[in-house]
Amino acid sequence: MVLFEDEHLLAVNKPPGLNTHAPSPFAGEGLYEWLKNSLPSRAGLAIIHRLDKETSGVMVFGKTAAANRSLTRQFEQRAARKKYIFLTDRQTSFSHVTVKSWLTRAGEKQLSRPTGAEGQEAVTRFTLSKGQDLASGVREDCFVREAQQGLAGARPSRSGREGCFVWEAQPLTGRTHQIRSQAAARGFPILGDTLYGGTPAGRVYLHAAQLGLRHPATGEAVLFEAAPDFSADARWTLRAAVIDASATDAYRLVHGAADGWPGLRVDRLGDYLLAESAAELSEGQRGWVEELRRRFSLRGIYHKILRRQTPRRPVPETGPRWLCGEPAPPEIVARENGLRLALRLEEGYSVGLFLDQRENRRRLLTGYIAPDFTLGREAEVLNAFSHTCGFSVGAAAGGARVTSLDLSKRYLEWGRHNFVLNGLDPGAHDFIFGDAFAWMRRMANQGRLFDAIILDPPTFSRSKEHGVFQVEKDYPALVKAALPLLRRGGILLACANAASLEPEDFLEKVAQAMARSGRAILQQHYAPQPPDFPVHRAEPACLKTVWLRAG
Repeated sequence: MVLFEDEHLLAVNKPPGLNTHAPSPFAGEGLYEWLKNSLPSRAGLAIIHRLDKETSGVMVFGKTAAANRSLTRQFEQRAARKKYIFLTDRQTSFSHVTVKSWLTRAGEKQLSRPTGAEGQEAVTRFTLSKGQDLASGVREDCFVREAQQGLAGARPSRSGREGCFVWEAQPLTGRTHQIRSQAAARGFPILGDTLYGGTPAGRVYLHAAQLGLRHPATGEAVLFEAAPDFSADARWTLRAAVIDASATDAYRLVHGAADGWPGLRVDRLGDYLLAESAAELSEGQRGWVEELRRRFSLRGIYHKILRRQTPRRPVPETGPRWLCGEPAPPEIVARENGLRLALRLEEGYSVGLFLDQRENRRRLLTGYIAPDFTLGREAEVLNAFSHTCGFSVGAAAGGARVTSLDLSKRYLEWGRHNFVLNGLDPGAHDFIFGDAFAWMRRMANQGRLFDAIILDPPTFSRSKEHGVFQVEKDYPALVKAALPLLRRGGILLACANAASLEPEDFLEKVAQAMARSGRAILQQHYAPQPPDFPVHRAEPACLKTVWLRAG
């Protein structure tokens, strides 16, 4: 995704389907937040201009105050040179037009009015391109496949028009929705841009292909370019942009309604696919998952039916079922951020790794949580609900000494195995079997202190010593039990995975528990689901995580 980076600016090729910045505090990271929170060298990143969520292409960010001033001035003075490429399925009687109009907001849209009307002046040069090969790859896939009805294997419907046309647009001003509004007003709306009357399609086929400006430090002319790939599926383009395939092969490929398949989730686990749904796969769903296997050249497909109240069910009912391709070996060793983690498809409901916590495990590995928020390299860490010790491995690989605590001996042994897979000596760390509440009381009585504590409990659990635990009801008690073990200035990672628990309520519960324990919040960073788990109105985020430094 990165086209160019130095100490002054960062140029990227933004994927479609990712906001420039988060539209709200808990809606998932935009490109800006994801980049800013990924590396310490990007802590000063600033937004200079924006692209719409479904628009792909070249963007620049400033990295210093001086660069920000220079870049902002160039955009304000219209010194930055921009070229966009888009597709339309509407034929025109002209091949070149310069549109000058005034844009006025009407709800989500910008209306293009004749010159002299109220609003902001917008000028764009449109030229019909001769490079029609850009459209050839999408002619059979540029109209909606009605995935919601399970027709992924159906031929796309045609609109009565033959093929697509490629246009170039050079905006001489920089107004919101300028190209989209003006193209629609002249009768050739962008393919997929239903807000402005375009034919429904898999994405808005608009791409920022070139951006020319003066380097903010040297003053030299620079040109950043990224050719569009309109034949690529926007869902895979997004994953490819934010996931380093050389270091990670375990991530979510399809996340329900956000990816056009309500109720269906598909994870890549090394060389295998795991599909999850509330019922058996429909013919259309199965055909789509098999297409994914072919697309990514994977070995086999498994399916798991999502059920409520699974703990008492036998393994054959809760575990994934092999569908096609090669059966998986007893253990799959997946890669995540360069680490090796064991997955077992026949172990029951959990395969051994919660993929939506990948970025938080990376934060433990690197010690970089967010700008000006770091974890020391030789920290003492308590992982209170360690499961198969994914968090523990990340922290230990980053230099920490880790105590892993869990109610399952089997998971703790699995965790030791994960340590060995990464060349880490399990003997240099502690693995404790038992109830988290009971052991935290014991450790507090012993005067144990930790630099960081990880709380990622199951949504529901039951133990002989503590009884029933429910995230929605009992989380404040969990925080209160952990805080006596946390050093002053220490870091608490609090996680909850419950769709019924709103982010605001979760943060309020944690804050109240800290206040009642006499601990102040010195720093706070809310970490939403990673980009391969996009948030959608029909399927709000289940995972809520917050990093806190406690006084």
